[in-house]
Amino acid sequence: MTATTRLTGPVASGAGSRPPRPRPRWTVSEPPPAQVIATLAQSLQLSLVAAQLLAARGHVEPERAKLFLRPKLERLNDPRSMGGMDVAVERLARAVKSGEMVLVHGDYDVDGMCSTTLLVRLLREGGGCVTPFIPSRLTDGYDLTMAGVRAAQSCGATVVVTCDCGTSALEPIAALTALGIDTIVTDHHLPGGPLPDCLAVLNPRAPGNGYPDADLAAVGVAFQLARALAPAIGVSEGFVFRMLDLVALATIADVAPLRGENRIFARFGLRMMAETENAGLRALIRASGLEGKPMTAGRVGYILAPRLNAVGRLGNALRGVELLLCTSEASANPIARDLEELNRKRQEMDKETLAAARLLLDTLDFGATRGLVLAAEGWHPGVIGIVASRVVEETGRPAVLIALQNGEGKGSGRSISAFDLHSALTECKDLFVRYGGHRVAAGVTMREERVAEFAERFNAVACARLTDNDLVPELRVDLALDLSEATEELGSILRHFEPFGIGNPGPLFASRGVELLAAPKRIGTDGIKLRLAAGAGELEAIGWGMAPLAEGLRGGETLDVAWRLERDEYQGRDRLQAKLADLVRPRTER
Repeated sequence: MTATTRLTGPVASGAGSRPPRPRPRWTVSEPPPAQVIATLAQSLQLSLVAAQLLAARGHVEPERAKLFLRPKLERLNDPRSMGGMDVAVERLARAVKSGEMVLVHGDYDVDGMCSTTLLVRLLREGGGCVTPFIPSRLTDGYDLTMAGVRAAQSCGATVVVTCDCGTSALEPIAALTALGIDTIVTDHHLPGGPLPDCLAVLNPRAPGNGYPDADLAAVGVAFQLARALAPAIGVSEGFVFRMLDLVALATIADVAPLRGENRIFARFGLRMMAETENAGLRALIRASGLEGKPMTAGRVGYILAPRLNAVGRLGNALRGVELLLCTSEASANPIARDLEELNRKRQEMDKETLAAARLLLDTLDFGATRGLVLAAEGWHPGVIGIVASRVVEETGRPAVLIALQNGEGKGSGRSISAFDLHSALTECKDLFVRYGGHRVAAGVTMREERVAEFAERFNAVACARLTDNDLVPELRVDLALDLSEATEELGSILRHFEPFGIGNPGPLFASRGVELLAAPKRIGTDGIKLRLAAGAGELEAIGWGMAPLAEGLRGGETLDVAWRLERDEYQGRDRLQAKLADLVRPRTER
């Protein structure tokens, strides 16, 4: 692959100015009052360690802690509390009953595919006429565009429902309205300006919407619409709830915070996923090697989701919807195999693009650069978002990668916790053809001649908002723990804290002054395996990407380690293992 840089930011006077990957700073949570811990432990009959963890996460009242440990479907909000819901339900019910064609327009990621599938399945179950549509990432671009307008005209739709898009699609929605086509937007992206003038906008992040939970992924919005619509078209609510596996898949894939309603969706959807009724999802699980294994948020996010995303990045995302709509394994298996092949191709492109991006990084003056813009010809727009995440990990800075082709730049950005990416892009919005996204991830489209000014302004915004301290990654330690406390009982209790992800990370423990029993063993390309001991406790630990940190370590040395307690199920083994987040010699400052 050839990649020609156009503009990246302030240029270094010499090559090799890129600093090493920033080492994290440990932040240990203040221990809650002893009486709070004792009350929690006694009320819920938990160990003191489990009670400390609950309190550290803010669950200090026994009843609230109980609801966190045991989420209930009954705690979901009333779908009609979402602004625009009643109007949307009335119009869709009328369309179903009168035989009107409904176009369900999704986005080309997992969230968009699952949202589209959910609503298409519901409308068909109610006897409605419905056509799914997903734009092409390469030719149509992001969001509802004129391609969606043409698709609605082509199929004779009188109603368009968007999924995971539409909040900023003012002109295409105006075009649909001019054609006499009603538009209902279901989305969760932050508005970049005024809302579209359409029948209804179902978006918990829209100003004045009034919905109690603004963290929903688009699939959560679609699910709530389905709950409200089902009785109006003669479908049981049970039919909707049996699609919670799709809701969990998309919520986790979209990296939505796993708290509130999202935690309920993920907890119950993951249980359902292991024995899913969805033939396409079963085929995907089988093809990815997960059949018979417990479904966790990690496996969904790192194994299942990339396979669906691959078809949206490199192929036609409608193929993913077709897979999830399959009713037989005979029709699902060939599509699942195609997705496997696309994912392998995507992984190869990731490696090539990351290598090219690293070369561009080496030309930058990092003393003057806090917001990264890397632009090149030859990059595939479908993989630059993944590579942007790697760039952020390696530099500790927000980054936007832009693929240039035929005078246009399509960009994908990722950010750090201290930097609101969507807000920063809003300060540059006059440079874009369109943009959209969230605090930590966003996409842009612009003319190539605007890239230089964007790189300059984006860096200026980052320099104004970020301090040197913000560029240092933070490890938030929940609890200082002795290795002897890493028991099977603790491992069992931690299962009730799952699923883990953004908004509910796996508990992070710190153990200081532990002994390294032998020199670390190298595994994979850059991983290590080691045996740790402290007092009566001994634990196997594994650290991916930590081989550079372990150079020169010998048995008998003393270390401070930050770690998560996980269960190792490799090759038939089933035992507890520490997954390292960081390791340092005690004299090293953090």
